[in-house]
Amino acid sequence: MKRGDDQFRTLRYLLLICASVLILRVTSSVVLSYRGYLPPDFTTNFLRGREAYFFGSYQWAFYVHIASGPVSLVLGMLLLSGRFRRKWPQWHRVLGRVQGANVLGLVTPSGLWMAFNAESGWVAELGFAALAIATGFSIAMGWFAAVKRRFAFHQRWMWRCYVLLCSAVVLRVIGGLATVAGYYSEWLYPLNAWACWVVPLAALEATWVFRQQKFSPLRGVNDSRGAG
Repeated sequence: MKRGDDQFRTLRYLLLICASVLILRVTSSVVLSYRGYLPPDFTTNFLRGREAYFFGSYQWAFYVHIASGPVSLVLGMLLLSGRFRRKWPQWHRVLGRVQGANVLGLVTPSGLWMAFNAESGWVAELGFAALAIATGFSIAMGWFAAVKRRFAFHQRWMWRCYVLLCSAVVLRVIGGLATVAGYYSEWLYPLNAWACWVVPLAALEATWVFRQQKFSPLRGVNDSRGAG
């Protein structure tokens, strides 16, 4: 069982490194594209077609979202590091509070407001609205678990929250792949609005279930009883 556990940790470590590089790469490219948002350039990809309703409440939600989103991704990556948490527990607590306030106070409400002006109609709108609500709920549950000193539950909720935050990265990766492939369909964006967070979240939950079943201390006992 120890060998299997070590192999799982090694694989998880390699996947985390690859995911971290991808997240930082996409986040940096998104931040560099902000030059087209100040002042707003309606020929850029994201702002194209939004001139009619951009000015007003939408623009404030938009600017809050693009400012707070990258911060949440970088902070989340740091806070999920076990090495950082063990070496600097006080900084983990301080930055955790900053992350909680940022996601609950800025990322979630601004994302929810923007969701109702998503491209491609109500399916995409519902997808992004559900994403915003799920993100806020996850970090609220994680914060509550930390206050109650239920750290195992806290860690799981924070992983869920971070996977949901990374939907912005997945959304751009899928869109980029579709562009490179020259593929376009009317249902691609609405489907992506759901797939960018439902699929990664389901994969995270499935990984936990698989690990619990494969490396459960009772598994060998149950198997031997069944064989007898």
